[in-house]
Amino acid sequence: MLGGRVPSNNVQRYREALMMSKAELARKAGLSTLTIDRVEAGRPCRLDTKRKVLTALGLRISDKDRVFGSREDDEGVAATRMAMTAEARS
Repeated sequence: MLGGRVPSNNVQRYREALMMSKAELARKAGLSTLTIDRVEAGRPCRLDTKRKVLTALGLRISDKDRVFGSREDDEGVAATRMAMTAEARS
């Protein structure tokens, strides 16, 4: 099993590059700080949440793959996790 937090996106990097706190990003995006924590941890979120985060970071919707990773990246991470889980069970 993976130890610690393994972000599958760059939200935290973009936020920190702007010297923005989680609370500030949450306020600008109209989201809770808990939601920002979950997004930065790579947890799944709604498309509307992604749109709000991108806008609050001053980015365009077309930047979504650079910030959140592409769908192929998500599928690769999921496949790796499934393989590791299967290996741990045997």
